[in-house]
Amino acid sequence: MPTVGEALALARQHLMSSSETSALEARVLLSHVVGQSPTWLFAHPEASLTPEQEAAYQHLIQQRQQGHPVAYLIGRREFYRWEFAVNDHVLIPRPETELLVEKAVAWLNARTTPDADLCVVDVGTGSGIIAISVALLCPAVTVHATDISPDALATAQANAQRLGANVHFAQGDLLIPAQADLIVANLPYIARDELSALAVAQFEPHLALDGGPDGLDLIRRLLYQIPQYWRPKGCILLEIGANQGAAVRELASNLLGGVTISLYQDLAGLDRIVEINYDSGDACQ
Repeated sequence: MPTVGEALALARQHLMSSSETSALEARVLLSHVVGQSPTWLFAHPEASLTPEQEAAYQHLIQQRQQGHPVAYLIGRREFYRWEFAVNDHVLIPRPETELLVEKAVAWLNARTTPDADLCVVDVGTGSGIIAISVALLCPAVTVHATDISPDALATAQANAQRLGANVHFAQGDLLIPAQADLIVANLPYIARDELSALAVAQFEPHLALDGGPDGLDLIRRLLYQIPQYWRPKGCILLEIGANQGAAVRELASNLLGGVTISLYQDLAGLDRIVEINYDSGDACQ
């Protein structure tokens, strides 16, 4: 049977043509198979794999060569401060979405008082990363999360239970009847005719990617719904595509009166978050 060191060396060779991080991916996948940390692998290169471990590892390497995301192969992905279970019913969490969580927490912390009774609704929660992170970081706030997919909701509920987050989940098409102070959403925002050219669309759910002809269908529908459920001096935080800032700003201006709109860039300097404050000039800092 091959040793840990031998298995890693061979896996790196197999993955080099399909991955720019072949060594890292080889370690992550083997760590998953043997149930040990990457540090343990470094410390025990002479340890032998069992026949079952060798077969399982080879299978994972073959799947990765075919393009399957590592997060789906091991069933988890780190986001913000926690590890979330993921599967092919939900998008794989991206670091860019951490900016949305940071803006949400900043807005809530600036307004949290003993009698504030603040309510957050995460629309299109997927694996629950936004709602759960906000609930854990702001435990005094009431957090609701919705998704149209029952499979996605089941994943989010399992994540919330495992991490000890108090989130109220509901299946529904965008907003549910709840008066919200803060509405957060990372909705599908890729234009439909662009999907076929994107690697992300090969394995991740189209329901969570397809934003309609111009990529803004779900965002547009959400903005139409918001006046029914938005409390005075409320806030909306939307994750958007890098080229959608001006279009979403115009949509929000046309559909919502008396709002202040701000754009925030991600670490790459690209527009990523739209913040819409109702009857308030208090932007998230």
